[in-house]
Amino acid sequence: MTDAGDALEPRELRAWMAFLAAGHLLDHEIEHQLKRDGGLSHPEFEVLVKLHGAEGGRLRMSDLARRVMVSKSRLTYQVTRLERAGLVERSACESDRRSVWAHLTDEGAAALARVRPGHRRVVREALIEVLTPEEIDLLGDALSRVADRLRGP
Repeated sequence: MTDAGDALEPRELRAWMAFLAAGHLLDHEIEHQLKRDGGLSHPEFEVLVKLHGAEGGRLRMSDLARRVMVSKSRLTYQVTRLERAGLVERSACESDRRSVWAHLTDEGAAALARVRPGHRRVVREALIEVLTPEEIDLLGDALSRVADRLRGP
């Protein structure tokens, strides 16, 4: 039995290095496409996607931070940039004075609609089309387990 702090075995190291390379390269391709098609960063795109999928196109900032998996301060920075661009608005929560709502504006929905086809194309060309349907299922299952472990109980 190996200790978790032991050096990675060759197959483990290969998997780890391939994961890192693929993740970085895919993120670079997505970032490039989002900037080209809509002037958005990948984190800004994620904020718009989460707001678009939320009931009424709005979420409390604390809930939005959890959904995009960033710190509250990092989210504040992203939402401020989106707000300046007219893509998101913030408003006070009437029922909880400590909370602030982030709302997707019509301009934000239009920006998301502009970049989504290109985003889907990059994901398909760089990831989905390279894998078999079985590998897609395996990758989804495996990475879901990793994410679940990292999220904790």
